[in-house]
Amino acid sequence: MTGVVRVPRVKPSAKIALSTASVYPERTPDAFELAARLGYDGVEIMVGADPVSQDVDVLERLKDHYQVPILAVHAPCLLVTQRVWGKDPWAKLVRAKDAAERLGARTVVVHPPFRWQRDYARDFETGLARMRDETDVVFAVENMFPLRARGNEVVPYSPDWNPVDYDFPHVTLDMSHTAVSGSDAMEMAGKLGDRLAHLHLADGNGVSNKDEHLVPGRGSQPCAQMLSRLADTGYGGLIVLEINTRKAAGRTQRIDDLAEALAFARLHFAPSPRGV
Repeated sequence: MTGVVRVPRVKPSAKIALSTASVYPERTPDAFELAARLGYDGVEIMVGADPVSQDVDVLERLKDHYQVPILAVHAPCLLVTQRVWGKDPWAKLVRAKDAAERLGARTVVVHPPFRWQRDYARDFETGLARMRDETDVVFAVENMFPLRARGNEVVPYSPDWNPVDYDFPHVTLDMSHTAVSGSDAMEMAGKLGDRLAHLHLADGNGVSNKDEHLVPGRGSQPCAQMLSRLADTGYGGLIVLEINTRKAAGRTQRIDDLAEALAFARLHFAPSPRGV
C-alpha cells in the first residue's frame, strides 16, 4: 500500500514584533498599547525624536505595564536622528547596547555609516567586532539603498548600502529597502544564510526612490515566500513589522493595518507542506 508520508516539521521559533515606528504619528507608548491589544510578541524600539523612545526608565515601565517584551532596539542612525543621544556614532551604539541589555532586548539594529562619518566608517567593522566581544546583544547591520536622481546613482553609505558581501556576522534584511534598491530579497536571504538574524517585514513597489514600508502583501516584494522560506529553514531570529501608517485616515485604519500585517506574518510564517 502506498501513501503520503508526512515529514515532521519543526515549529518555527521566531517571534513577531511591532516596530514602534509603525504607529507614527502616534507615540511610543501607543505602540506598546497596540502591540498588546493585537497580540504581537513584543516591540522593537525605534530610538528617535520621541523622548519616550530615548528614556530607558520609561521604556521599562511601559514594558512592565503592558506586559509586552522589548525584543530589539533600533539605534538612532537616520539623518533626522543625528543629534539623538549625542553626535558621536560610537557613543550611540554603546548607549543602544546598554539599553538593550537593561531592557532584555536581544538585538540592536544599526545602519551602515554615512560616507561623511569617515572615522566611524573606517573602524566600523572592527569596532562592531570589539563590541560583540563585550556583550551577548547581537548587532544586526541593515541593508539600505542607493539614491537615484536624473539618471545618477549616489551611495551615501560606507562601505556600502548592502552589507551582504561584507564580514558582518549578523544582518537585518529590510524588504522595503530591497524594493527601493531593486534587489532580489530571496537571493539576498540565500547569500546571508545563518547571518540573517533580523527581518524588517514590509512591502514596496520599487518604482521610485520612495521607501514605502507598505503592509506586507500590498507591494511587489516576495513577503509570503520569504516567511515560508524562513519557517522551512528553522529561522530563530526576529520578524519585525516596520510599516508606514502615517497616511491612515484615522486610528481605526491604523489599527486595521497593524492587525492585517500581523495576520499576514502569522499566516505565512509556517513550514510549507511536504510529502513524499
